[in-house]
Amino acid sequence: MSGTIEQPGTTGVTAERPLGIDALLERVRSGYRRVEAREAHEAARSGDALLVDIRYAALRDRDGLIPGAVVVERNELEWRLDPQGSHRLPEATGHDLRIVVICNEGYASSLAAASLHQLGLHRATDLVGGFQAWRAEGLPVRPATP
Repeated sequence: MSGTIEQPGTTGVTAERPLGIDALLERVRSGYRRVEAREAHEAARSGDALLVDIRYAALRDRDGLIPGAVVVERNELEWRLDPQGSHRLPEATGHDLRIVVICNEGYASSLAAASLHQLGLHRATDLVGGFQAWRAEGLPVRPATP
């Protein structure tokens, strides 16, 4: 993703300037509505959303797990959640599935949710503030098993 700019001193000549991460996050987040921790918790409890924890193992071991959340390493996310994929999880039942992606602080999950949108998972979103916001709200967390 980039934007067209005019090079200084080169009238009429344009070049592509790379889009920085802050602008990229803003762009992808404008494509869907993010959810807060309590809303995600209620949606999962009611069966309206699948929580997907993409944090790496060291963070899960350190901070614990969200009960009921499916753990999928970030590098496997698209393969596990594509309803048409041969490596999909049983929970990946269709393109209408509401998925709430959870990372540690709510940055990587935004990019992951945007990637799921590209696969046609149009209800994918992410958790504002990530796992840390979940924990700060006092929502359920269990220790990771050794």
